Amino acid sequence: MAKNLVIVESPAKAKTIEKFLGKDFQVESSFGHIADLPSKELGVNVDGDFKPKYIVSSDKKAVVKKLKDLAKKAETVWLASDEDREGEAIAWHLSEQLKLNEENTKRIVFHEITKKAILRAVENPRNINYNLVNAQQARRVLDRLVGYELSPVLWRKVKGGLSAGRVQSVAVRLIVEREREIENFVPVVSYRVDAEFVNENGKKFKAKLAKNFTNKEEAESFLNDCIGATHAVADLQKKPAKKSPAPPFTTSTLQQEASRKLGFPVAKTMLMAQRLYEAGLITYMRTDSVNLSDDAKNAAQAEIVSSYGESYSKPRNFSTKSKGAQEAHEAIRPTNMNKHNVSVDYDQDRLYALIWRRTIASQMAEAQLERTVVKINNDKNNKQFVANGEVITFEGFLKVYLEGTDHDDDEQAGMLPKLEVGEDLKNDSITATERYSKAPYRFTEASLVKRLEELGIGRPSTYAPTISTIQRREYIAKGTVEGSERKYLQFTLKNDSVTSKTLSEKVGSDKGKLVPTDIGNIVNDFLVKNFSNILDFGFTAKVETEFDDIADGKEDWTSMIKEFYQDFHVTVEDVAENAERAKGERLLGIDPETGKNVYVRLGRYGAMVQIGEATDEEKPRFASLQGEQTMNNITYEEALDLFKLPKKVGDYEGDEVVVANGRFGPYVRFGKMFVSLDKGENPMTVDLDRAVELIEAKRKADAPIGSYQDLPIQKGVGRFGPFIKWNSMFINVNKKYDFDNLSQSDMEELIEDKLKKEREKLIHNWEDVGIRVEKARWGRFNVIKGKIKVELPKTTQIQEMTKEEAVKLIESKTPKKKTAKKK
Repeated sequence: MAKNLVIVESPAKAKTIEKFLGKDFQVESSFGHIADLPSKELGVNVDGDFKPKYIVSSDKKAVVKKLKDLAKKAETVWLASDEDREGEAIAWHLSEQLKLNEENTKRIVFHEITKKAILRAVENPRNINYNLVNAQQARRVLDRLVGYELSPVLWRKVKGGLSAGRVQSVAVRLIVEREREIENFVPVVSYRVDAEFVNENGKKFKAKLAKNFTNKEEAESFLNDCIGATHAVADLQKKPAKKSPAPPFTTSTLQQEASRKLGFPVAKTMLMAQRLYEAGLITYMRTDSVNLSDDAKNAAQAEIVSSYGESYSKPRNFSTKSKGAQEAHEAIRPTNMNKHNVSVDYDQDRLYALIWRRTIASQMAEAQLERTVVKINNDKNNKQFVANGEVITFEGFLKVYLEGTDHDDDEQAGMLPKLEVGEDLKNDSITATERYSKAPYRFTEASLVKRLEELGIGRPSTYAPTISTIQRREYIAKGTVEGSERKYLQFTLKNDSVTSKTLSEKVGSDKGKLVPTDIGNIVNDFLVKNFSNILDFGFTAKVETEFDDIADGKEDWTSMIKEFYQDFHVTVEDVAENAERAKGERLLGIDPETGKNVYVRLGRYGAMVQIGEATDEEKPRFASLQGEQTMNNITYEEALDLFKLPKKVGDYEGDEVVVANGRFGPYVRFGKMFVSLDKGENPMTVDLDRAVELIEAKRKADAPIGSYQDLPIQKGVGRFGPFIKWNSMFINVNKKYDFDNLSQSDMEELIEDKLKKEREKLIHNWEDVGIRVEKARWGRFNVIKGKIKVELPKTTQIQEMTKEEAVKLIESKTPKKKTAKKK
């Protein structure tokens, strides 16, 4: 047994740290928090001092027992969880649950997992920071109170299974309000005038009028006015300019830039960054500081001079502007500036390269530019064309990196030919194009993070789980908004003649942007109406400031929670008792057959159309919305069409073909075959030809592509990618194989590999009772019978388990059949 026990949060982190400590240190993982509030009760003493009730969940009891046994034998226990509020709370829970002795317990922290940082931390231990612990407790308790008390109100007043949260509800509100701004936006029309000129050397370039015309009459009049005009360069200005690099990454800016440049969702960015950190490749990835340590700046300078030359180096400091930022922390940076790239896996490699480039660029010289502005007059009117040009005279940091933007539709300055003041220009063409002002942009995950940070809502550790939660709860979806066609006019002056034509463009289309769902709209409206303070941006930001004050030891956390809860609880009780039920109901019209009202509203299973009233003698008729239909956009005609399902579209091979709607969406039924329609496809547009096309595609997909041991092999593409199916076994096909051209040997190799893995997992197999014991993840084992699976603690002596013990375990988890009550 080693003299020193080091406890961290994750096995990956433990594995990296073990490399740097000697044989006297044993590094173990707590697998995250070992204690938390109970899942099936409030767990907070609201009638007293708001003391939380922490418990060790059943899946952590074996971990706690193991750590407790190791701690008793160790001379010194080192708590090495991350240096943030969550990490400090983990260290505190370990101290409490393991009943550690304060005299031989030491708390160590580090921002990077390198040998130098670990050894420095061991040489400079500290005590648990209870201010940070209390800040984490305050957040956990307040969020539990909000969620635990608001959610049941939503179940009663909106729909079962819903949840509410302090930060997640504000995030939903931002997205809902942005969508309504877009829906209510009225575009303003103007006419943009662009011209193409040719200089005396035959070089072409473009210019435009500085100000748009407000209507087509003005635009057309101007073009007619320019017929036969002579154009010349009236003014030419060249000014030096410079562009400075962006600061190193914080959690928020990393999430934004990884979204723009790599297309990563916020949750994926944090997962990849976590792995890079635990492997010792980058510094801690939850930070709101843009500081770099002196060691990091010196290392960056050496690397810049070595790779690019002295003129590219310019060490600089950045100051953090975000609220509550901790200047003692560092920005996210590589731990080794010499390492330009890593070879871990594709996504981690790309994220690391992004972090390296951003860090190095932040310590490089400004880019030097020469900006040119050319003004062009004509002899027919006083309107002036302007052309802008930009030349990079010294790359500086641009040699390595340029920060992205949320919207890439801004016009960029281009290259201009050499021009002189007074030089005559030939006008090749002038166009006046009808343009419409643009509606506000929908939020991406990156721009939502940026807005939350601007408002002071949430902190680095909260953005990813918040965005994941609102999508998982289906309040928000990454929508595919099709948009619509819009016609616009364009006038052209060419060869002294003005012509016009009508063109069309697609507007309002968006892919992958955050769009509120029907339930998201309804929940948001209900909460804003009844809990305006909880949904108030200023209030939510104020709460974050109070958490920061608690972390700094300036405020008592229980007093803060008590003050919040007094008014909040009264409001909850009042709303639960008196608020009207929210249905999001909208009257669409009258059913021509029955004369009854046609509504779209929220039902038990989601958005639906209803014909008739609940009070009618005859029950109302219902139909679920389909595809891209929402409660806001469904029309009266589309609503009535939903009641035409199921519909027979014809016969094929002697069987009728029916289009119907089911629990998982619209489908085609042909004999015993059920074929789902493509996502977003309107079932009312499906005719016999389309149905047959789907049937044959299904047959082709299900047809065997070979056999093994006299059993057929099929292939398909599922949620986790391409697979083959053999003997009721699904086998993923990785990129090593050409999925479209699998050979017999490929399929046999895949099947044998899968069988080998299954055999390696199997510990016991009592076929007479249908029970087996298999290896699971994290060194655990599962006892399995049919769909019943029991996870065993790590401490179980699995090889010595008997069949009788396994049967008892399965019986303890088998649901008991309900017996009918006697009348």
